[in-house]
Amino acid sequence: MKYGIAIFPSKQLQDVANSLRKRYDTHYALIPPHITLKEAFNVEDSDLNNVVAEIKKIASKTTPFSLNVYKYSSFSPVSNTIYMGVKENEELLHLQKELNSGNLDQEEKYQFVPHITVGQDMDDDEFHDVLGRLRMETINHEEICDRFQLLYQLDNGSWTVYETFRLGGEA
Repeated sequence: MKYGIAIFPSKQLQDVANSLRKRYDTHYALIPPHITLKEAFNVEDSDLNNVVAEIKKIASKTTPFSLNVYKYSSFSPVSNTIYMGVKENEELLHLQKELNSGNLDQEEKYQFVPHITVGQDMDDDEFHDVLGRLRMETINHEEICDRFQLLYQLDNGSWTVYETFRLGGEA
């Protein structure tokens, strides 16, 4: 089965992201706004308990940290994806690194850029128009991240939570 690991921000921030996603993100119906910590990976049913145990260990050794969303940006020219940028901090980078090393190691397709996607698969004109407008807006949102989620993909392509892991403690 296909799994992934993500942080779901507060409802307040999800509402801001969804106000854009419902119009500009082709994956709007498949997953709520999130920060991907580990790209999709396959796990055999027989290995799932070991993977969950490893993730619990990482979560217990990680302290809650601040998430600061501070700008709109894009992955252009690689793709017409628009996102809300999340400031890198030591704890977030360490968590992402731990979830992609050791027994959970896998080759990553992209360098980790903490973000929340708000638009993707847009044609060039719409992409440049929306990005230009958003870059004139100010976003400055800060919240404490104290948990992350292991997700699995359903047959229809949508993602749902398998388990939530609290930082610095038990799930």
